[in-house]
Amino acid sequence: MRKQCPSCGRAFWTLKPSQEQCGDQPCVEYGFIGASPVPRPYAMGELREAYLSFFEQRGHRRIRRYPVVARWRDDVYLVGASIYDFQPWVTEGLSAPPGNPLTISQPCIRFTDLENVGKTGRHLTGFEMMAHHAFNFPGRVVYWTDETVEYSYRFFTEGLGIAPAELSFVEDWWEGGGNAGEDLEVVAKGLELATLVFMHYRTVNGERQPLAQSIVDTGYGLERLLWLTKGSTSIYEAVSAELIERLRAASGVPRLDEQIAAEISKTAGLMEFKGAEGLEQLRSRVAARVGLDPAELARLIAPYEALYAVVDHANSLAWMLKDSIVPSNTGTGYLARLLIRRSLRLLAQLGSKMGFEEIVAYQLNRLAGDFPEFKEGQAVILDMLSVEEQRYAETQRRGLSLVARRAQELLKEGLKTLPAQDLVTFYESHGVPPEAVSEEAEKLGLRVELPEDFYVKLAQRHERPRPSPAEETPADKLRDQLTGLAETEPLYYADAYMQRFEARVQAVFEGRYVVLDRTAFYPEGGGQLGDIGVLRFNGQEARVVDVRKVGQVIIHTVEGDLPSPGSPVVGEVDWARRRQLMQHHTGTHILGGAARRILGDHVWQTGAEKGLDKARLDITHYKRITREELWRIETLANEVVNEVRPVHIEVMPREQAEEKYGFRLYQGGFFPGREVRVVETPGWDVEACGGTHLKNTSEVGSIRILRDERIQDGVERIEFAAGMAAVIRGQEHERLLLDTSEALNVPVERLPQAATDLVSELKKARKETEKALEITGAYFDRGEGQILLPKRSELIEGLQTEVYTSPIEAEHLVRIANAQVNQRPNLVFIAFSLTEPVKLVVMAGKDAVERGVHAGRLVSRAAAAAQGAGGGTPRLGQGGALTRGKLPEAEELLLSLIKETVVKAH
Repeated sequence: MRKQCPSCGRAFWTLKPSQEQCGDQPCVEYGFIGASPVPRPYAMGELREAYLSFFEQRGHRRIRRYPVVARWRDDVYLVGASIYDFQPWVTEGLSAPPGNPLTISQPCIRFTDLENVGKTGRHLTGFEMMAHHAFNFPGRVVYWTDETVEYSYRFFTEGLGIAPAELSFVEDWWEGGGNAGEDLEVVAKGLELATLVFMHYRTVNGERQPLAQSIVDTGYGLERLLWLTKGSTSIYEAVSAELIERLRAASGVPRLDEQIAAEISKTAGLMEFKGAEGLEQLRSRVAARVGLDPAELARLIAPYEALYAVVDHANSLAWMLKDSIVPSNTGTGYLARLLIRRSLRLLAQLGSKMGFEEIVAYQLNRLAGDFPEFKEGQAVILDMLSVEEQRYAETQRRGLSLVARRAQELLKEGLKTLPAQDLVTFYESHGVPPEAVSEEAEKLGLRVELPEDFYVKLAQRHERPRPSPAEETPADKLRDQLTGLAETEPLYYADAYMQRFEARVQAVFEGRYVVLDRTAFYPEGGGQLGDIGVLRFNGQEARVVDVRKVGQVIIHTVEGDLPSPGSPVVGEVDWARRRQLMQHHTGTHILGGAARRILGDHVWQTGAEKGLDKARLDITHYKRITREELWRIETLANEVVNEVRPVHIEVMPREQAEEKYGFRLYQGGFFPGREVRVVETPGWDVEACGGTHLKNTSEVGSIRILRDERIQDGVERIEFAAGMAAVIRGQEHERLLLDTSEALNVPVERLPQAATDLVSELKKARKETEKALEITGAYFDRGEGQILLPKRSELIEGLQTEVYTSPIEAEHLVRIANAQVNQRPNLVFIAFSLTEPVKLVVMAGKDAVERGVHAGRLVSRAAAAAQGAGGGTPRLGQGGALTRGKLPEAEELLLSLIKETVVKAH
């Protein structure tokens, strides 16, 4: 029977004639706690297997889980639902699904309800979405609404044994990930068990357009179903009762009365729960139901809220870290660090004797029972957590002193409340959570208003990749003129060793751009430089100096004589240059494989560049790579070179490539298109790659690592040379050793001791020099042993501006700036601290402030331009998490803002 709920107004279907309400929250209270409609409780692995087997036996192909990091997409970082696995390639009809129909249990991470985790009895950040999907393409209908509902009905009644009359199917609408459609929510005893979405729209610029295919997109929450079968007081107790009990005992938390725990879940289910106000209402209602004072209830349940949140976060982190996320201050690494630091804060509040590493290790071992891949790499994950905990403790120590200083500054200015932006700055630039900022500031009499959704908003800012606008090349400006031209045939893919080819000119533009019908010149892309060479025709010659691809047309930038449209030409590639680039490109793949084997599976390529004299490989790693590790990576890479392993290249449909090789394919980043060009060194490395490569590893010659540096938090850059470039670099290093040996007048083997002696003498001299400089009032960078000098000094309408870049920590720069502006009231002191993360300090002297300069506002604008954040007072502004490549832009913005301010004031 189809009825309408008097509470929420939605239509629903039921087999129970007497049922009036839809049976979903918040229309009815949970009725399954302590009274499960399932005849017996299940273990998590048993329940997952029951679901997957049910659909497998009914013609669905069982698909292995995808990673929680959506590396096959460029619009999201983390998988938030099982349909994410198939967007956009399958949902847009660009790729075939890996099974049709299929069933999967997909781990998902969501930060939407982060603030509610632990408090409502039901919210999680990490969960498994079990699902069955059917993709109905034109000409082939698998199944649609009736069959989907029947499958769900039979799984719950025949599979789990729920009485048919207990089920309700509530009509609703679903939208997400650019797709939309009607849905049915399956509920029993107040709990939503599944959502059955009938997706047949896509959303473009806010408008719904019909999809060419209609897709059955279902979601069955594994943890929710487990909760239903057990009838536990909360979802946390259903999933992690043993771990919660161990953590409770280690934290000395008294056991919570089960009636209170059950009432929290039941009452929260009846509320539109959100933020501190919702929490206060929840506690008030529960207190009334159990006959307790709200303050007493809060005292009893606060430790459990922390316990539940820590256990949930540890589960999410087990998935995230296992799937190669490295904690950092950007992207997925930022989200992982947010969970880690929030958990450490909660554990400190609990006073737990159980460390966070131990809690995550428990979750890793639990998952290993169902997912064999979790048996490997646990030591690296736990070491990663240990490093993060040490960093957190260090940032806390440094950060709290900055909080105290900032509070004192605000109080001196007569302010009583800490600006909200300061909470973001302290967290993102100094690692101090808002709760700690509040405690420290309030000790000094400064009020702090904690935003209810602080962590959710931070997560939202980092949940999606920020698209970096591609730099337009001169060739890109020809895009409109290329209409009607045939695609250029890429001969470099047919034969990467082709040095000479014949072609015909399609078009010539602006006296310097030539388009051929086919070419062996590789266009710049994928971190590999474009080819150069010559075009010969009618006894004439044009030099090819740059090659670019615009759409499917390849444009050659030439100098010299120009061929005529339609005429034949002979192209000759500069082979020595191309070979060197190929050695560096194949060498990059070899080196990446070596780094993973030495450092761990968490290593992931974040960038690469293949030049002529050297190449670079940027990889994720949670700490600095040691010299010994670099040597081991180099040795292992050269062993692979000497093994003469073949390099296979094959173009295949995306779904086949993913099924055969997994998601390591996207080591080099997101790879667009229906088909994937796979470059494989069997048993060593496989990547989706568009570059040119050698036939076997021996042609690389040798690989020599030149240097390693940390370019941003969680990312290490390895510079190396291969082939002749490695030989030349080796000779250069040998020459440096010999020149140094001659300069110090000692044999090469005695250079280390001679250098040590020299450094000792220099240190002694520095101390004497430093003392003299301090006496004269100069400012000395003790870390580098250099006087701090401005890189730029300008007089703007009578105000002196000085710009500094230095490896000095921001807190020391603040002291230097303070002394400088006290001496020179007309000074605006600007300093970029080139630490990790990069920070910005701006301090304005008394005269500068009187003329309208506001250091905090300057920092806020400039930090945002450098993809960071910051703020402050008129006298002092501080920012952090700045992107190095954006510093020149931030510097120019600061100077222009200062000029704009003083000119306007004048």
